[in-house]
Amino acid sequence: MGCRCQNICIRYKLLCNPFSGLMQRLNDGEKVIVAEGYIFNLEKRCYVQAGPYVPTVVLEQPDLVKQSHEEFVRAGSDVVQALTYYGHREGLKLIDRSADLETLNRTALRIARECATNTGTLMAGDICNTNTYNPANPNNREKLEAIFKELLAVISTSQEQVEWAIEEGADFIVAETFGILDEALIALDVIKRYGKGNFHAFKRKPDLPFYDFLLKENGVPAVITIAAHDNFKDGVECTVDEVEVTEAMKRIESAGADVVGLNCARGPDTMLPLMEKIKKSGVKAHLAALPVTYRTTEKEPTFMTLTDPKTGKLAFPINLDCALCPRDDIFEFGRRCDELGINYVGLCCGNSPHYTRTLAESFGRKPPGSKFSPEMSLHCIYGTDEKVDKYLTTDAIENVLGRKNQPVD
Repeated sequence: MGCRCQNICIRYKLLCNPFSGLMQRLNDGEKVIVAEGYIFNLEKRCYVQAGPYVPTVVLEQPDLVKQSHEEFVRAGSDVVQALTYYGHREGLKLIDRSADLETLNRTALRIARECATNTGTLMAGDICNTNTYNPANPNNREKLEAIFKELLAVISTSQEQVEWAIEEGADFIVAETFGILDEALIALDVIKRYGKGNFHAFKRKPDLPFYDFLLKENGVPAVITIAAHDNFKDGVECTVDEVEVTEAMKRIESAGADVVGLNCARGPDTMLPLMEKIKKSGVKAHLAALPVTYRTTEKEPTFMTLTDPKTGKLAFPINLDCALCPRDDIFEFGRRCDELGINYVGLCCGNSPHYTRTLAESFGRKPPGSKFSPEMSLHCIYGTDEKVDKYLTTDAIENVLGRKNQPVD
């Protein structure tokens, strides 16, 4: 369908979205599934370097990034999130590619915008933790000046990425993985100040020839998520700057975030209890939960603290494979989010299309990728369909499995 707002769209570099936006979906009680985890996924495929984790793959293999977006959408993601995580000034400085800052960000945003338009999904810009912000407040003047310089660097980094995201047509902005509340609030402030000037598409009205486009006074929606690390104060979980997690959510909400919650750091089993506390704390904003896909425990609540059961060494960051979640964990996570009324749901580090598909199916959805969901009735050992040639005797099956034959769920 052609765009009747073509002149406006060209002027503001927009694309018409003939579907409801993020906030309308959430306000209507819909689930919004968000595939994150591109950095780890592409590192496993040998296109991102572990350590700096800077997504230069955007410039070196743009078609691969596009394919990754398409695979996650096919698996059930409602959002195409631009691959700009750690693509900020501080990240590029680590690998001596500061000159590529704007090119990398704009390329990532355009790839995401194209994929979202082609697949009828939402497109999100992304800013993240800088790993440079120091929340300390020493009396020493020299140290205090250094902190202010860092603060300005954080603002500059975020401002650049937000403005580019708006110019390239982001439907909303994600600011994620902040262990420090102050840094999250800085990012939100930047989104509120510089995330304006875009048009927001509302659902089609039958009495109008086309779509209503209104300038959203408060800018594009802001999704702010923090990483709840293994930090405690007075026996309760807190941010790195010692703010209790539910209190941190309330402060982010009060500062104007549209969606608040947790991402990264914790796996499903250790994120859900915190999400329950946040839900019960009285936070009114829509809630977001995007865990890593690793089996964190009460003893080892974050994937940074997981140990390899064979060696006893820390598994983070490059030996985490030994702690990956089975699909059943992801399915149960989705079910619990549904019960808790958490509608912005996704997966972070460790995510892969099969996990996103499992999450989508936990909400009763059948995305295109479900065409190839497991069908054990046709399995050579577990198969029950009459078409399966049961050439293996019961004794042979028990020998293969090392136990008595049991059906697969």
